[in-house]
Amino acid sequence: MTKLFLDDLRTHNMVYAEPAAVAFVVVRSYAEFVKYIEENGLPYFISSDNDLGLDENGEVAPDGYAAAKWLVYESGLDLRNLKFKVHSANPAAAAQIRGVLNITSGSLSKEIVKLYHSDPQASGEDFRDENSYGNF
Repeated sequence: MTKLFLDDLRTHNMVYAEPAAVAFVVVRSYAEFVKYIEENGLPYFISSDNDLGLDENGEVAPDGYAAAKWLVYESGLDLRNLKFKVHSANPAAAAQIRGVLNITSGSLSKEIVKLYHSDPQASGEDFRDENSYGNF
């Protein structure tokens, strides 16, 4: 089972003690994250940072929150069994990522995705549960 690690600087060995660090696929950007999942399907487990540095133009790169929103609202994948951990040092951003990924559990996820697609201004943030820590 594949584990995906999204972080622009750290390695999985810096976040996880062995043997959990074995078998992670490391992606360094939002674009690599999307490409990996589009080409290989949904991994068993995702570990995500939020702040992903600068892009090739020196602008702030799309972050882990953008990756989580893509996964929930645009990928079309069934995320009900996804396990994840947010390893960001940014507590507010970590809560946002956990919030958007936590809405995928159960039947609520299909209703929220329908709402999101029917209202282009919707962000999903109203459904955030900042006290939740994912399915790790």
